[in-house]
Amino acid sequence: MWKTVRILILLLILAVVAGQQLMDRFRTQSWKETLWVGVYPLNADGSQTAQRYIEALKPQDFADIEAFLTREGHRYGLTLETPVHIELYPQGDTLPPVLPPDPGTPGIAWWSLKLRWFAWRHSHFAGHAPSRIRIFVLYHDPSTLERVPDSHGLQKGLMGVVHAYADDAMTGSNGMVIAHEFLHTVGASDKYDLGDGAPLYPQGYANPDQRPLYPQEEAEIMAGRRAVSATEFEIPKNLRHVVVGPATALEIRWTQP
Repeated sequence: MWKTVRILILLLILAVVAGQQLMDRFRTQSWKETLWVGVYPLNADGSQTAQRYIEALKPQDFADIEAFLTREGHRYGLTLETPVHIELYPQGDTLPPVLPPDPGTPGIAWWSLKLRWFAWRHSHFAGHAPSRIRIFVLYHDPSTLERVPDSHGLQKGLMGVVHAYADDAMTGSNGMVIAHEFLHTVGASDKYDLGDGAPLYPQGYANPDQRPLYPQEEAEIMAGRRAVSATEFEIPKNLRHVVVGPATALEIRWTQP
């Protein structure tokens, strides 16, 4: 008897979660109202450099992301004046769970659950409206590492973890990573080779019909690199030289099949 009740309760919980995910997907891909995205800054390494950078952050530091999404959305026919609003939230004092190396499917699922619990506990601040999508940005002192850890964006849970440099010179590239991971949360997939990072043709090219094909003048946001030649790829310094390609626009429902 009790075993049957427990199974029914578990099935009910799973049904509620699945229903919530479907509702989240509909709301974030309908583009009928401005999508509120919260940026939650965190000191990744406890350094004074990262702390000073975070304390100097302003909402205007994320204006290029808003402008990029507005420009590209309007290019695909969105009528919203501002499809996405980026809101800067207060600094948190707890870091999100770390995805272990080579976690496998069970490890990824467990990490995702822990990240959802973390986001629920650490994204509410008095006097601030709740955000629809939560992006936790972990800032690192650039003098202590050659490259930051991988960033992640999850459609299930509508959240992302971005590793960024605490350096004004890297504001543009930080914005690219935030925009990339945000687009994951609304359904976009990566469009680069997971082995060497090369943009995939044609979906990872800004203009796959260009002749001659190289050099591409812009990068596709979910590829992250501009193809200079068949073997050379360049990371743009900011979002001014990046576009949302047709495949990505279809995935996030800016266009219809």
